[in-house]
Amino acid sequence: MKRLLIIGGVAGGASTAARARRLSEDAEIIMFERGEYVSFANCGLPYHISGEIAQRSALLLQTPESFKARFNVDVRVQHEVVAIDASAKTVSVKDLLNNQIYQESYDALVLSPGAAPVVPPISGLDNPLTFSLRNLPDMDRIMAVLAQRKPAHATVVGGGFIGLEMVEALQHIGIKVTLLELSNQVMMPVDLEMANMLHQELLDKGVELKLNCGLQAVEQDGAELNLSLSTGEQLKTELLITAIGVKPEIRLAVDAGLAIGELGGIVVDEQMRTSDPAIFAVGDAIEETDLLTGEKVLIPLAGPANRQGRIAADNIFGHEQSYNKTQGTAICRVFDLAVASTGLSEKRLLKLNIPYDKVYVHGASHASYFPGAHPVSLKLLYSTEDGKILGAQAVGRDGIDKRIDVLAVAIRAGLTVYDMQEMELTYAPPFGSAKDVLNQAGFVASNALKGLSRLCHTQEIDAVNEQQILLDVRNPGELAKMGAIEGALNIPVDQLRDRLSELPKDKEILVFCYVGLRGHVAYRMLVNAGFKAKNLTGGLKTYQMVKARY
Repeated sequence: MKRLLIIGGVAGGASTAARARRLSEDAEIIMFERGEYVSFANCGLPYHISGEIAQRSALLLQTPESFKARFNVDVRVQHEVVAIDASAKTVSVKDLLNNQIYQESYDALVLSPGAAPVVPPISGLDNPLTFSLRNLPDMDRIMAVLAQRKPAHATVVGGGFIGLEMVEALQHIGIKVTLLELSNQVMMPVDLEMANMLHQELLDKGVELKLNCGLQAVEQDGAELNLSLSTGEQLKTELLITAIGVKPEIRLAVDAGLAIGELGGIVVDEQMRTSDPAIFAVGDAIEETDLLTGEKVLIPLAGPANRQGRIAADNIFGHEQSYNKTQGTAICRVFDLAVASTGLSEKRLLKLNIPYDKVYVHGASHASYFPGAHPVSLKLLYSTEDGKILGAQAVGRDGIDKRIDVLAVAIRAGLTVYDMQEMELTYAPPFGSAKDVLNQAGFVASNALKGLSRLCHTQEIDAVNEQQILLDVRNPGELAKMGAIEGALNIPVDQLRDRLSELPKDKEILVFCYVGLRGHVAYRMLVNAGFKAKNLTGGLKTYQMVKARY
């Protein structure tokens, strides 16, 4: 009989405990949680603040009593493990209700301490009107202030997942919100041009967005906070939410002598073992391996934590399993838009010096002729060596999750852009298109790799030289309505065949339409007539996304 101790609940710890019991009815399993709640939906916290999740109880996935009844796990909430003696295989536990410390022995130990919000060294940040959001007590404190003080204005620091979700939640309940983001974009897992669609959505919904703007100091003045910003501005607010990131909780691991990686997370092998063979670690506290690059990464997501907990339990009870790396698939709602990504971003590809190219496709969530279709903007990144899919990002109102989910599976399976052409996806007018956005992206990328299409990007349009001309093949009315690129010649694609004589054959023609489809038709027409040409992938819409400044 094994004695398994688990430090921390929520995603990683709770999944370890449940899997362990399914594998062994005889094992003694004890789970320690220093908070009041052992298993709760922390991803749902902002949506209870907004009122979309009406009942607080809906966030409680398991209680100590339900865990005991179903899994026969001894769950001890408000019990903090304060030390690990790896040589003696014991832990010291503090009962937070009576301040008593006692010891428990283990055969196997699982660390699932999670990650803590980053608290920057900002003067005045420790005040009763400033909060982070990690757990139910944090949410309760925020909601208490909202009910008692009824603030008219709030400021959120950090444009990541939690920051954006809190902006939406606060705006949803009628509070004016300012969002401060130190970098030039929100949602760092995606590239700037995709984030620009989110910037516009935030502004359209009345959010005051301040990019390239950091918080430098906070001073409380009664019911208000005076914020000093890195731009030199002063901002008055009544509630401050800090959401600038999280860092692995590693104090116990450090004190126990476990190996810590360069990124500050606990080092584990593929079986989730730490440097001590009797101690395992899962979730936000560990360093994981990137599926595509092999480099170490920190991925604080619930999906990987759940899988890691299951794998740790398998290995503890003799069912050898390996964790097959992480690709960081994620999605976030920003008011009426969803943004999702999987695999590598262009920023990371450039940093890692990996050969790649990219295509943009702007399609519809389902058949455009069926009511309710919404635009879907997809960015696909792929290897120029073999067409292997390296990453993808998508933004839109509907159907974003299913496109990125399909590509997440495709990346995991090692598929290429050629395979995307053959993807057989569900089609009926209310749900999709006969040629889905994913098929279209596969066609564009495959044509480029095969030499059937030469693509250009925004940088080349901006750097057009004397040996090139710009050709806009949209209809004249679109130029005034949707914008134009200065210096471009306009010949509608349906007139192009009869007006080829107006174009010089001694210059390269950079052709574009609004989203790229008519541009490709024009490109093929031109090259078949002996012209040298390139097509702007994603058309003017992508060009405008890249050039937008907020």
